[in-house]
Amino acid sequence: MLDLNRLKALHAVAVHGSVGAAAEALMVTPSAVSQQLAKLERETGTVLVERNGRGVRLTDAAGLLAEHAGRIIALVQTAEADFEALRGAVVGRLTVAAFPTAARGVLPQALSVLKRQHPDLDLLLYEREPERQIREVARGEIDLGVVQDWLNRPMAMPDGLERVTLLDDVADVVVAAGNPLAGRRGVRLADLADDPWISSTPGTVCHDFLVFLFRSQEREPRIVCMADEYPTQLALVAAGHGYALIPRLGRGPLPPGVEALTLDSPPVRRIYAIWRADAARRPAIRAAVDALRSVGSGLHLL
Repeated sequence: MLDLNRLKALHAVAVHGSVGAAAEALMVTPSAVSQQLAKLERETGTVLVERNGRGVRLTDAAGLLAEHAGRIIALVQTAEADFEALRGAVVGRLTVAAFPTAARGVLPQALSVLKRQHPDLDLLLYEREPERQIREVARGEIDLGVVQDWLNRPMAMPDGLERVTLLDDVADVVVAAGNPLAGRRGVRLADLADDPWISSTPGTVCHDFLVFLFRSQEREPRIVCMADEYPTQLALVAAGHGYALIPRLGRGPLPPGVEALTLDSPPVRRIYAIWRADAARRPAIRAAVDALRSVGSGLHLL
């Protein structure tokens, strides 16, 4: 009899490419994953893992078994969702992920609503970038994700996922308080192309969107500092090192020494909740989406 937890370990290694990455996804130690694989080898009487330099490589037999494991895990998840739907109870474990500003600006209130209304629901929250969330929700590693895209640059969504809009968010240009632009409204982004900018690192949604905004006007931003945390960007702005494009969601009160300018055509991003279509019957999913929408509707960011 094949053990489901061992099949999950094998499937995670196949999906994530290494024992370490599989352990992170399963929230266990790498040694625990290795032990599960060793036990699965004894159960099947087959070599499943081979050393490959400092890592491991799955054998052809392991690849075949991992494909079956993926289908088995999906069937188990569907059965659990159907059973929860039949009971109609908001129970079990719900794994939620959100990108940083949503994790700060929406999730604390939404989780409080869920805990108050459904005390038997076991909640686990991760902070994840949107691209990673989409992959993990599609693979069933996360139940519900909170992602974003900018309205003139939508994010691709794979088949098998459903989504609902939670709220729209606006980004402002933040400048040092002593900047000549401070106090102005209706600033044109194109007029700022030659000035220094502070942005997140390439490959992140916010960095790529800033570049996209300027390139859509046939300009290129002069990025002089890169930092993924908004508080770091604001500190650099306050010190006079450049401008930053900072969304309002989760921003909180601006620190001393900086001021937000409203652009003449403010860039807007849309915040979504996403989940697997085959899990939509779970009462816990519906309850979480309702809580997120309720909190989102109470935020006035535009």
